[in-house]
Amino acid sequence: MTRYPLFGLLTAILGALILSPDTLLMRWAEMDGFQMLAWRGLLAGSIFITLWFITRRGWRAEDISNLKRPFGLGLITCQFFNATLFSLGVSIAPVALVLLGVATVPIFAAFFAFTILREPTEIKTWIAIGSVLCGLSVAVFTPENGHVQINIWSLLGALAGLGVAISLSMSFVLIRHQKTAPFLLAIGIGGLLSGLFGLLMTGLGNMANGNIGYIIFTGIVILPTSFFLLSFAARYTHASNVSLALLLETVLGPLWVWMGTPERPTPMMLFGGSIVILSLITYLILMRRQK
Repeated sequence: MTRYPLFGLLTAILGALILSPDTLLMRWAEMDGFQMLAWRGLLAGSIFITLWFITRRGWRAEDISNLKRPFGLGLITCQFFNATLFSLGVSIAPVALVLLGVATVPIFAAFFAFTILREPTEIKTWIAIGSVLCGLSVAVFTPENGHVQINIWSLLGALAGLGVAISLSMSFVLIRHQKTAPFLLAIGIGGLLSGLFGLLMTGLGNMANGNIGYIIFTGIVILPTSFFLLSFAARYTHASNVSLALLLETVLGPLWVWMGTPERPTPMMLFGGSIVILSLITYLILMRRQK
């Protein structure tokens, strides 16, 4: 894994850069959350299953059997909630808050590694968790008429981002625990199920509303390409390096949105976001030095 660390890091950075305009395209699509979920889930899920079929050169009974085990069912469930919460979160809240929640993946991964794999969790992980949650708590407050009050939509968006981080980190731990299982197939099925759920909530007659070209591009190009690059990078560099690269999306994603739409952050959002970013950078650098 560490034979070509620079190659792995550059691959992860490329994956994060490709992923960064995803939320801007979601804004330009002008769709509600369930409609975006339907398009993204169905398209990306189909791509993942096709990639699995090509790499495995056909269906295998052992892969289908593995999907019925706790690993397969868990990974499908994680992907379903990951896709669902992200689309719904972006549709109701500022992009910056959702991405700040998503950025906590490495911290939750360490927590689940402790609870599931019984790997030790050091005190710095718990400190990082507390700092990140503190930053997110500050970010959901909005100054208004000289007073500071909770913005309910911002709160829901931050919670959706945390839900995405929890489901993603759980899937990473499951993949690490069962390295030979068909994770592409499981992720593809989870994506398809989330897409079908979005289609059920939206209705087939409403699927053409909005600017569908943007959302099709995210489902066919951005999501599969960035996922492949980030997963491929993990083979050549440490997971902490990949997580550091992913912070590029947390920073660049809102910048793309701010440049392409009227959406602007509040002062509290900037302050809370800086606490989250600094806490994550410090934590990941310490983890990388330790490794």
